[in-house]
Amino acid sequence: MLIHYIIPTPIGRMEIAGSELGIQSVRRLEDQSAGGSGLPDEVVLSEQHPVAACARQLAEYFAGSRETFELKLDWGGTPEFHRQVWAELLKIPFGKTTTYSAIAEQLGNPAAVRAVGMANRSNPIAIIVPCHRVIGKAGELRGYFYGLDTKMLLLRHENPQKFSEQGALF
Repeated sequence: MLIHYIIPTPIGRMEIAGSELGIQSVRRLEDQSAGGSGLPDEVVLSEQHPVAACARQLAEYFAGSRETFELKLDWGGTPEFHRQVWAELLKIPFGKTTTYSAIAEQLGNPAAVRAVGMANRSNPIAIIVPCHRVIGKAGELRGYFYGLDTKMLLLRHENPQKFSEQGALF
């Protein structure tokens, strides 16, 4: 049975969807004003259920006490190339970034930069599969499905020294 769970985060209300097989998606809700959070009253999850574990680990991530996620992921039905790209994303350490071209090279296909970008854009499991850690070759921020401001917020959360805002000197 697919379970949907809504949690508040610093980047807005997020919906986690998953089953006993693992997490299928983590996405920010488009309508941030809609009521409700958590689970329907009739649904009770053990703490080990992937959805409950994901909610707990996301809360720990945003609280600054978690840098890696230990979750079962369910990528059923997705193209193999996307799975390969997402597996590379999972290797990017907390607080670090890589480039689309570096991922293409790691996959043995340096010409696949655009395809890597499209797979990144199709990532259904935001934050857990850290597509926000992928930047342009020259170090510039490139697309993020929740906007570049949100991408920068996540990068600052993970590495405030590298991605800090430049304050005025005078």
